[in-house]
Amino acid sequence: MARFTKDGKVESETLPSTLQRSDEKAQDTFAATLDSAEEQYGDGERARRTAFASLKHGFEKVGDHWEPKEEKGPSDEQAAGRRADGGRTSGGVDANSSKEHLYALARKLDVPGRSGMSKAELVDALQKANDRETRKAREDRPLRNESIS
Repeated sequence: MARFTKDGKVESETLPSTLQRSDEKAQDTFAATLDSAEEQYGDGERARRTAFASLKHGFEKVGDHWEPKEEKGPSDEQAAGRRADGGRTSGGVDANSSKEHLYALARKLDVPGRSGMSKAELVDALQKANDRETRKAREDRPLRNESIS
């Protein structure tokens, strides 16, 4: 399914709701990768995972949307290929960033108890805060395509 108009703009209603609330570069990255992955793999989960992996290379999830990362690169051990067990990802949280960066995001999202958390605990708490903010945004501002994250 083409996600671009004839003039090259992303049709945002074809994107996951978190990307509909993100900047144009994040939308372009996801849409272009998803279109390409669907050509190669077909319409389905593998294409979506590929598009999110590409997105996470340059963006991190902050609350209900995606923001550019300070440094491009894999967001967690799964994305870096260091987990052979197919384990869970960090859900858009840049687990490879510094503890100071994670703490700043936790402060921005008002995560309780953040000052005493380890880096791994901050990653988990940020995932939960992001999920909570996304749910809240969907309740406050329902979008056309709510079936996709």
